[in-house]
Order: sequence, then C-alpha cells, then structure tokens
Amino acid sequence: MPKMKTHRGAAKRFKIKKSGVIKRFKAGKSHILNKKSRKRKRSLRQATGLAPGDAKVVKKMLCK
Repeated sequence: MPKMKTHRGAAKRFKIKKSGVIKRFKAGKSHILNKKSRKRKRSLRQATGLAPGDAKVVKKMLCK
C-alpha cells in the first residue's frame, strides 16, 4: 500500500507543537476590519489550540 499524502490545504493552516497540540490561527482578520474593535482585532492575531474532536481529523490529514 502506498504512503498517505499530506493534505496540502491543512498543512498550510495548521502546525503541530512539540506538546502535540495543534496550533491554528483565527478567522476574520483579512477584510472588513473597520467595524471590528481594536480589542477584537488584537485577539484575532493570537494563535489558539484546536478542539480535541477536530484535532483527530487534522492529525490524520497531516499524516502524523
């Protein structure tokens, strides 16, 4: 059986930290920024972890 290929879209969006937690970036930071408060835009900059249920699927996509 051949090797599984990495899902390229997922590879660009997620990184696996050394602790095993999958790091993702928040959506909504690319356009229509006028109506969003400074505080909200600041919080969108920070990366966050992925929910455990989603992490299982993403790990499979990343072939880890």
